[in-house]
Amino acid sequence: MIRNQNLFQSNLREHLALFEMLPRLESDVERAGALIGEALAAGRKLMLCGNGGSAADSQHIAAELTGRFIHDRRPLAALALTTDTSALTCIANDYSFEDVFARQVGALGARGDCLIGISTSGNSRNVIKAVEVARSIGMHIIGLLGRDGGALRALCDVAIVVPSSTTARIQEAHIMIGHTLCGMVESALGLVGADQA
Repeated sequence: MIRNQNLFQSNLREHLALFEMLPRLESDVERAGALIGEALAAGRKLMLCGNGGSAADSQHIAAELTGRFIHDRRPLAALALTTDTSALTCIANDYSFEDVFARQVGALGARGDCLIGISTSGNSRNVIKAVEVARSIGMHIIGLLGRDGGALRALCDVAIVVPSSTTARIQEAHIMIGHTLCGMVESALGLVGADQA
């Protein structure tokens, strides 16, 4: 029991220390929110991808937009590329796992759409390939990254890099930032008051 209490306190201290550094990301988060809002206002869509916990974050953020975040409003066009098991397994089997998101972006993406690539290392090969395809189409690219941003940092229009080397802490920051983006988008589109987002 003592060891578990120590782990809880240790994790909490690490979490709080990281979150005290997040204000430095404010301008990047605001730029990302503006890009997404502009795309959705123009009738474009948001696509998201990532692996493991980042796949779950992709689905979570997409659900907040297609469903509701805080208040009732019209659904917003957001799609997690991690959810179609037939597409994922077909592409991985016939091509490679590195292509599972890129093929979907190539099929479903269009100029003016947004892609959020989520990677705690910034070096996930399948996310990098998706970003490369998105860039070739003329999509806006946002990276939700960790550590030093990895190879993805330079490929993004906006790179939001959480300054931690601990995957769990990065993911905790990513979902808070994801929720903030949802609120910013709702406010930018006039779907809720700025004080409610």
